[in-house]
Amino acid sequence: MRSLDGRRGNSSFAPHILFVTLAYWDKDHTDNVIYQKLLNDKLSTNLGYVYENMIAQMLATAGNKLFYYTWPKDATHNYEVDFLLSRGAKLHPIEVKSSGYNSHKSLDAFCEKFSHIIERRYLIYTKDLKKDGETLLLPVYMGMFV
Repeated sequence: MRSLDGRRGNSSFAPHILFVTLAYWDKDHTDNVIYQKLLNDKLSTNLGYVYENMIAQMLATAGNKLFYYTWPKDATHNYEVDFLLSRGAKLHPIEVKSSGYNSHKSLDAFCEKFSHIIERRYLIYTKDLKKDGETLLLPVYMGMFV
């Protein structure tokens, strides 16, 4: 995956795949604690990168080239948009959340900064389909339809 300016990104899919493999790995002689916690929504791990990887696979399988964008928010923090899809001369920015959302500041800031080239904007998350202003909020399973 590349940034819009062509820099190579830290997509690091291998650790994501390793995590998912370990999370679902069935053990012969001991209880599979990680798997049980994952099934019962009690795994105290930030699963954001797993959801981002899943959405990346959906988007790439649908033939999209994957881009992302980061820029400084202040001296110690950055904004980040997880995916940018090119649709002709327009962009569709996508933010992925692994849990309920409270805000989508990076997505909002990006859309304000580049409003002249934004066609649609999406937040993909674990809740129900709805609209929040100009942002379409999609459940994870609908990520393939973007």
